[in-house]
Amino acid sequence: MGSYSYDNGKNSGEIDKKTKILEKAIPKENTIFYTTFLIIFVILSIIGLDKITFEKATTNLLDSIITNFGFLYLIIVLVIALVCLFLCCSSYGNIKLGKDNSKPEYSNLSWFSMLFSAGMGVGLVFFGVAEPMTHYAYPIGGIDGGTKEAIDFAFKTSFFHWGIHPWAIYSFLALAMAYFQFRKGEKGLISSLFSPILKGKSYEKKVKTIIDIIAILATITGVATTLGLGALQINSGLNYLFNIPNSILSQIVIITIVTVIFIASALGSLDKGIKILSNINVLISVVLLLMVIILGPTISIFNVFSENLGNYLNNFLKISLKTNSFGDNKWMSAWTIFYWSNWVAWTPFVGTFIARISKGRTIREFVIGVVIIPSIVSFIWFSAFGTLGITLGKEFATVAVENTETALFLVFGQYRFGALMSGIAILLLGSFFITSADSATYVLGMMSSDGDLNPPSYKKLIWGITQSLLAIALIFAGGLNMLKTASIIIAFPLLILFPIMIFTMFYSLKRDMYIKKQIALRNELRKMSLEEINDLSDAIKSIKK
Repeated sequence: MGSYSYDNGKNSGEIDKKTKILEKAIPKENTIFYTTFLIIFVILSIIGLDKITFEKATTNLLDSIITNFGFLYLIIVLVIALVCLFLCCSSYGNIKLGKDNSKPEYSNLSWFSMLFSAGMGVGLVFFGVAEPMTHYAYPIGGIDGGTKEAIDFAFKTSFFHWGIHPWAIYSFLALAMAYFQFRKGEKGLISSLFSPILKGKSYEKKVKTIIDIIAILATITGVATTLGLGALQINSGLNYLFNIPNSILSQIVIITIVTVIFIASALGSLDKGIKILSNINVLISVVLLLMVIILGPTISIFNVFSENLGNYLNNFLKISLKTNSFGDNKWMSAWTIFYWSNWVAWTPFVGTFIARISKGRTIREFVIGVVIIPSIVSFIWFSAFGTLGITLGKEFATVAVENTETALFLVFGQYRFGALMSGIAILLLGSFFITSADSATYVLGMMSSDGDLNPPSYKKLIWGITQSLLAIALIFAGGLNMLKTASIIIAFPLLILFPIMIFTMFYSLKRDMYIKKQIALRNELRKMSLEEINDLSDAIKSIKK
């Protein structure tokens, strides 16, 4: 970080010295740490004083953002997806996220397990049955529920919402962060992506501090909401299976148990904590998925996957930009735009974490591992679980989706070994929630420690306890949806910043490629004799003539 000079006269040196003294006294990371806590305290105080007004204000603001800027979400997210695919297929794909001789820190399996668990594991379990069944029972566009057209719509839409687009949002930010962090030597912060256009400016530190505070607020509000909603779903599953009371006390006990486990894991190293939990997640997921495929309508599942993958790819651009401009766009706002805004809200946490574990991989390998493979897994997952539910018919679907939290368990109850599958699903939910909170705690520690790859334990402990207490407080207040709304609003500025991040990424990549070509040319010239160089020079001159 450069010093800040406000004039070119004789006083500039004195100002620089004073600035450095202040920076040492109040480091940037502590400013961010305390400022973020103050903002969270203010938000909770406002909710406590006048919850109804706060809820109304945040809801109106979110509706305004989604209604007025929905098209912006669609355009920017599509551009992000196309950029990721371009980087994978272009010559840029050979560039490493690190020095040219760097190697990946984790095996492919552990790397994928960690990024998948942090990114979307919980959502697949929660919506794997519920979303396809909802679109099947209540399709739009003049399609009758329960028909073949409704089935096609259900799976095409589910693939769209959980495929390339959301993973591209995570991927681009993570890719850019890993590139600037490990190849350019920048700090592991989202604000580092703006160094090419901010470096040397008098306002660099202030702008970067604001960006990092927004990233932390989006992360902690998003994760606290997930902890609360996760507790509600696990509680619903336990109530369905074992008649455990569906109460605030039960949810607090669930959050407390999860908190103890994920904090214990977060205080350890990545190798001993998140890595092990993530590998367990993938193992349990594979077991549950295989049980669904084998015990469910196996042939139909494979047919659905094949047919609707084709539908999704064939309509990729069309559905990516569909706004229903002269019709009722309430469905688009409630589903697609709301999803996109959620993914953007979670990007600071997921992107930072994926970047942290991706050193030494090429850009091509990264995009394949973070966009292509997870999308295919999502397609298989929704094909299996969606078919399992839709096969039971429209009437059953209509009843099941009335309560999203129990839809999965109702469907499992209609098949052999349903209780066993429900038990595995609850175990998987708990494991995914622990891993997500574990990863978030680590990332919050990084963000509030000036990008330190090994943040101090006390900060991880404080953030872990804070997000859990925040979730519990809002369960008491009935304000989980308010916090979810707030996290999306806070993250909206990040959407506007994505085009700038794309620019800085390509600017740096282009310079990187130019430097590599210059080095390669110099190496070749060193191998050539003086006579060969003279001949080459004469040839170039003749071509110019």
